[in-house]
Amino acid sequence: MDISFKPIAKSQKQKNMKIVIAGAGAVGTHLSKLLSTENHNCVLIDDDEERLGGVDSSYDIMAVCDSPTSIRVLRDAGVGSADLFVGVTRHESNNLNACMLAHALGAQKTVARIDSYEYLQPQNQEIFKKLGVDSLVYPEVLAASDIINGLKLSWVRQRWDVHDGALVLLGIKLRETCKILNRPLKDLCGPDDPYHIVAIKRAGETIIPGGLDTLCNGDLAYFMTTSEYIRFIQEIVGKEHYEEIHNVIIMGGGKTAVRAALTMPDNMHIKIIESSFERCEFLNQVINRDNVLVIHGDGRDLGLLKEEGIKHTQAFVSLTGNAETNILACLTAKKLGVRKTVAMVENLDYVSMAEGLDIGTIINKKTVAASHIFQMMMKADVRNVRSLMMADSDVAEFVAAEGSKVTKQPVKLLGLPTGIAIGGLVRDGKGILVNGNTQIMPGDSVMVFCHKHTLDKVERFFKKSLFNL
Repeated sequence: MDISFKPIAKSQKQKNMKIVIAGAGAVGTHLSKLLSTENHNCVLIDDDEERLGGVDSSYDIMAVCDSPTSIRVLRDAGVGSADLFVGVTRHESNNLNACMLAHALGAQKTVARIDSYEYLQPQNQEIFKKLGVDSLVYPEVLAASDIINGLKLSWVRQRWDVHDGALVLLGIKLRETCKILNRPLKDLCGPDDPYHIVAIKRAGETIIPGGLDTLCNGDLAYFMTTSEYIRFIQEIVGKEHYEEIHNVIIMGGGKTAVRAALTMPDNMHIKIIESSFERCEFLNQVINRDNVLVIHGDGRDLGLLKEEGIKHTQAFVSLTGNAETNILACLTAKKLGVRKTVAMVENLDYVSMAEGLDIGTIINKKTVAASHIFQMMMKADVRNVRSLMMADSDVAEFVAAEGSKVTKQPVKLLGLPTGIAIGGLVRDGKGILVNGNTQIMPGDSVMVFCHKHTLDKVERFFKKSLFNL
């Protein structure tokens, strides 16, 4: 067994948790880097030395080149004392087997990456828990869900519904037509106003705003509101002229496109353009919906796009395996008059470039999957974690425990760390916007916004602790 260290820890700080990750592909490598920067003891296992060699030596990660389904290897990697074991190899069966072995060896929690949608069905969840697999993650399903949420409203970059729309998060690019620019937020987001601004991305900087901050032309602003006020938000941001999305062109017929096409609302008509004839035949077999048409061709062909009605299309989604192709295709679609574009950008180095080129919604399966896995590390009751990739911040749904610090006094007296904001909560199925005088109750689902990698500072406010009693 070849074990190498990359590198010896630069800091003498005590490690927070021990996480063992099987699979040094895109998701595993991204997750191990993310966790190592947060001072977790991270072990990355893969039987391909070349993939392990792609891990930057500046990260404090122990790399093990061997089989992640070997009991000996798992024992030597310290799985028995692991807080979390993550199986994200390229093979679903290896991930499930590794998780079952890790559970038997003593790992506290396990999560496996899968490719079978059947496994995600609610009636099958208990089967995997009995086998020792606590959670399943299917990145393409998560990405498809984000795509569909983004297509629900043509004028938003990102949408996230909490508790079936009891609360709604809207990421909106502000233009000069916005009616609430250059005014202090304290004058816009009072206790009786139907929205809160919870995060702002401006010139590469993320702001968790206070009352004196203002909105500027070009900002990407995140609004927390309730579903009945969505049209009001559309009006105040000056996007009343945006039409609803009925026609969608998807370029690339991979797994994400399949999951998106199968779950797209019935009122949307989808055309999937795929360059492989064999893949087109497969898509026609798998996607049996009247509102989906599969077209064999090159989505970069302007003639083909015009022939397929690009001028009458409200949304263009590029999901090929090449980030540059997706970005350029979206730029082309915009020039042809499509207002809503979505690009799959797996290379994180290209995300800022795509944002600078004003590509609408950016999807990255690595960050989507990592967010899902990250919530399993929380000791508080966390139902959802989302990475607002373009805003370099996180949003999480915490459930306030009985006796937790967050329930002891109004929000303004909690002493929340700088860069952390509570946007809203759901109580008895009803969405409530939070202000300084709000008293959070046990059982409330609370939406928290914070800068990247600071969720651990929030967690202590929500979990039950003897010191809080």
